[in-house]
Amino acid sequence: METRNGSELRDQVRRVYSAAAGNPDGKHPFPVGRRFAVSLGYPPDLLETLPATAADAFCGVSNVAVFARIPPGAAVLDLGCGAGLDSLIAARRTGPTGKVFAIDFSETMLDRARQAAASCRAANIEFRQADAEAIPLEDASVDVALVNGIFNLNPAREAIFHELARIVRPGGELYGAEIIVRDLPRFLKPVAGLAKKSKRTPADWFA
Repeated sequence: METRNGSELRDQVRRVYSAAAGNPDGKHPFPVGRRFAVSLGYPPDLLETLPATAADAFCGVSNVAVFARIPPGAAVLDLGCGAGLDSLIAARRTGPTGKVFAIDFSETMLDRARQAAASCRAANIEFRQADAEAIPLEDASVDVALVNGIFNLNPAREAIFHELARIVRPGGELYGAEIIVRDLPRFLKPVAGLAKKSKRTPADWFA
């Protein structure tokens, strides 16, 4: 069961991310926007083909939708979709025979993502508001899951992983990216762009 402190952190995160959706050019406790996306490996020429509505409010931690293997016709989950940048890229890669389920807990972010999808006529994206530990999808219904920086800021991490294991089909793939605050064990080899080290913990951003 989520603790009171965990609930307070969730509410703080929701407020600051919603503020980033409403005013991307404002001052925020984390990087936001197109320039930040480019610094993480999103190709500038790709961003030029996508709505500014999505790129300008980008708040991820890596270029997950760029390096993930997304075959044509795949069912894709973008968990914590934010302003929809990864969802739009995934929708383009999976094509008209595929489907992207874009889920976020901030209705303000989802409104921005919906506007971005509508402006480029991305008809194969379905947006839903939900918490990451209660994904509104059926068992084994997703071929590829993308998670771009939500674990550090959600106290229900174990439940999130259980949900991802439930909805990804056998043989499917999960691509996750997160900020790390200490060195990884030697047997783990981080992929370039997957993680960024920080001297501050994510909770410090919202203190």
